[in-house]
Order: sequence, then C-alpha cells, then structure tokens
Amino acid sequence: MVNISYFLLICFCGISTFELCSANQSCLNGRNENCVEGKSHEINKYSKEANSKYKDYLYSVKRARDNYIPCEKTDCTCYEGTITSDLFTFKDGITQELIDSVKTKGTKYQVISNRLYRDKNCMFPARCAGIEHFLLELLPKLPDLELIINTRDWPQIHKNYGAFGPVFSFSKTPEYQDIMYPAWAFWEGGPAISLYPRGIGRWDSHRNKLGKLGNSTSWSAKVPKAFFRGSRTSSERDPLILLSRENPDIADAQYTKNQAWKSDADTLHAPPAEEVPFEEHCKYKYLFNFRGVAASFRFKHILLCKSLVFHVGNEWQEFFYSALKPWIHYIPVDANASKESIRELVEFAMNHDDMAREIAENGYKAIWNSLKLSHVSCYWERLLSRYAELLSFRPELDNNLIEIKQK
Repeated sequence: MVNISYFLLICFCGISTFELCSANQSCLNGRNENCVEGKSHEINKYSKEANSKYKDYLYSVKRARDNYIPCEKTDCTCYEGTITSDLFTFKDGITQELIDSVKTKGTKYQVISNRLYRDKNCMFPARCAGIEHFLLELLPKLPDLELIINTRDWPQIHKNYGAFGPVFSFSKTPEYQDIMYPAWAFWEGGPAISLYPRGIGRWDSHRNKLGKLGNSTSWSAKVPKAFFRGSRTSSERDPLILLSRENPDIADAQYTKNQAWKSDADTLHAPPAEEVPFEEHCKYKYLFNFRGVAASFRFKHILLCKSLVFHVGNEWQEFFYSALKPWIHYIPVDANASKESIRELVEFAMNHDDMAREIAENGYKAIWNSLKLSHVSCYWERLLSRYAELLSFRPELDNNLIEIKQK
C-alpha cells in the first residue's frame, strides 16, 4: 500500500512553495525523471494548474492520515461512540412519561421476560419485519425494556422545537436527537425498484456478492470515469448529471425513474436511464453516493466495489458512518458542490491514481471487516442494553400490544 504521507513529502519539490512534480505522476522513489532540482516540469495541460488546484486536496489527505487512528476491534465496538453520543441526551434517565409523550412518533415495542411485543399496526410492515428479525434473535440476551421505533425515513426529535423524548430512527442530521439504530434494510424492507421489486434484499447476500466482485475486479480494469445511477430525489445530484452530459469522458451519470416520475422534466429534461444493479457499479473506478430523502442505503454497498467513492454531503448519518473518515475511506464532496468543483475532484483522482486506489481499498476494508451482519446484531444488543440501563421504571406489559414471534 502506498504511504501517502511519504508521497506528499517526496512530492513537495519546492522548499518555500508547494509544487507537484506532475499532475498525473508522483515523484515516488525519485523515479520521475521530470523532477529536476526541486522544480516541476510541465508534462501535460494540467500540471501547472495542479500546483495550486490540487494542493488543498493533498494537504487534506495528509491531515486525515496524520489524525487517523484505525479501530482494530473485531466486534461492533468500533461504533460504540455513536451509542454513547446518542444516549448522552438521556443521561439523567428515561421515565415512562417521557416515552409516552413521543409514542405517536413511531411504533411501540416492549421486551418483557424475553418475549417481544409491538403495536398492532405498523406503518411499514416490511420495515418492522426487518427490525424484528434482530430483536427476536436477541431476545434471550435482552433485559425488559420499552421503546419507540420510528420506521419513517425522516427523524422525529428536533433539538430546537417539537416533542422531546427517546425515539429510535435509522438516520439523522446533527439537528436531531433521535437514537440511531441499524436500518431495517440490513435484513428486509429496503427501497423497492424494478431491479429489486421486493426491496434491495439482505445485506449479508449483497455483502458476499459485492465483496467477492470487488476483490476479483482489478483496479486497472475498471472504467476510469465517475458513475452514478439514481432518481432525482434532490437537486444536489444535478451538477454531476450535467457534467456527464457535457463531458462523458469524465462521468457517466444519469437519472432513473422513481415513483413520482411523470415526464422527462423529472429527470432533468432527458429520458430516464435504466436502473443498474450494484454489481454493474463495480466496473467503474469512481462512484458517487448522494443522500436520498435521508441517508442513502447505497453507501455501504458501493464501498465494497473497491472503487473510489465520492460521498456527497456530511449531514445525514447512519450508525456506522462514524467509523468512516473523509480522505481515508472516501472522497468528501460538498453538498452544494458545483459542476466545476466536481470535475476538479474527479480529475484530482484521475491524476493521483495510486492515492485513489489506496482510499478505495481502505473503504472496502472498513465495510468488509467491520460491517458484517454479526456486527449489526452486536450493535442492536449493545444499544438496547445500554438504553435499558437508562430506564427509570420497570416496564410492565401493555395489553394493547401483540406478541411478535419467529415465523
């Protein structure tokens, strides 16, 4: 693996000014014959521009590496900080009255004497089933508890207004105080599209398939352009789509239909493209991840392609995001990035191929090693056990609930 700190040290060819030896080749091991007496030699149209344009990116990589401490744990404790942060709001205890005050924000669950109970009605049955798979699996290990689980896409407990109380949501931004839990889609109830009409399917199946594909597809065999397929759930995606239309040699990004599609206006005035399975993404060197209504389920999947992922925006989080670091596991992109800034970032990756490959491999390893289905179960157990410790009352069975059993 290339040491990026070493890469940067060698490529600081000037003493008082930052100059790259070239825009598309490092000075590693002094093998670049164009690096003469500490000055850069212009090899192509990008090199002079790169001396200033790419400097900030390289510094960002170096700072990230200098500050990065990898988690060597083999269990789910790499994500323990997320649990600590989410539960800190309720450090003084959780009362029955506090839970009752937010019961309309989600579905009520109870664990009583190692048996699972739930509200009779669930807004999204497949999502509840995905959650219940893990809860049922963990029943022998769980203490008695009561909680409200939100199965909507959007978090419920804003810091500055509205109701306050412990509500579990799969994703949130810093403006919300919801407690994050592993999304239902790890097992069932993920987004349904024509390729996956019953939802995207179990994470363990996708993980095994994509992990093997990521390992078997060589970096040099990947198509050297940015790739994206998805519906237009946010205008944040528009700049990449427009870049692709203007510069198809740099990007292949197109909008697909979603349930709200009515005309080409909904796909930025172009016919919708066909949906593409995750496996097809792995053919490309550079993959873009955008948020959807909330955090995108796509992120963990495309990291397993062992392609370089450009992650757009940093507000929306899932429980495992805290272990993924910008410039270490992915390239961060501002949510409001312009077409020009996206082009610059992609060209930066194209002109620093070894660095791009290293980041891609880091992203792959983080997901492959630390986001198995066993880690998801482990996280549920630790989260609920620590949550139960905060309850200031002993839960008693609510007779309005129904018992949920293994099918």
